[in-house]
Amino acid sequence: MSPTDTGELIRFKRNRFVARFPRLYRYSLAHFWLAEEEPGEWRVGLTHFATRMLGEIVEFDVESPVGSTLETGTVIGWIEGMKAVTDLFCVASGELLGLNPVALEDIEKVCKDPYGEGWLYAVRGEPDPDTVSVEAYLEKLGETIDAMEEQPWRS
Repeated sequence: MSPTDTGELIRFKRNRFVARFPRLYRYSLAHFWLAEEEPGEWRVGLTHFATRMLGEIVEFDVESPVGSTLETGTVIGWIEGMKAVTDLFCVASGELLGLNPVALEDIEKVCKDPYGEGWLYAVRGEPDPDTVSVEAYLEKLGETIDAMEEQPWRS
């Protein structure tokens, strides 16, 4: 069930950025989210903020093979947007279960439905111990946006 089905979203607004974030997800300060599907199995995607910074997503790929054992922080692939290309990091330690076939088929889902059908990959294991609650993530996100507003040439 998607977070929009349960109404478990928190609205966030800072300057010109407005979005909703699932309350029950975990968040990395590198703007990834993790949603536990079954005990120990996590879907991972980019936050709405990350997709906005990348621009329209063009393509992504995970170079680590399905079934491989990954450590938190490992670069497992890349994602390309109209504004930037960036590495995809594993935000959990464990086994790579696979990529999202829906996002591979329709890359626009990553931006249009980032917390639902737009997830990127799945992992069985433990999330990065540095992931935070939505409240803590939104606090840091606010600080990030404020800093960008103070130095717009760096955003």
